[in-house]
Amino acid sequence: MTEGFGPSSLVVLNLINPKEKFFGVLASLSTAGVTLRGINLDSFEDWVRQVAHDEEPNLALMTMFVPLFRVERIFLDEPAGSIQSYAQRFEQVVGKSVQQYLEL
Repeated sequence: MTEGFGPSSLVVLNLINPKEKFFGVLASLSTAGVTLRGINLDSFEDWVRQVAHDEEPNLALMTMFVPLFRVERIFLDEPAGSIQSYAQRFEQVVGKSVQQYLEL
């Protein structure tokens, strides 16, 4: 693993061809690619509301492998000034951390 990006790190993954963005828990990072348990950012807010209201799951995190040639960038999910991280947004709405929810 690359320094700072250990297993169970919360990350934002930007992909190319096609362009997509995912939030999730990093499972592994290697020269072959990235394994992530995550959700597309287009569905993040709907997923958070579903978890907060304890609704029957229509959305869930999926475990996926992405070959390295598709990876544009990987960011640690961290706040930037007054802008919350996705994990902070999840905790604010749901009332528990992503790690507690996923039992990590």
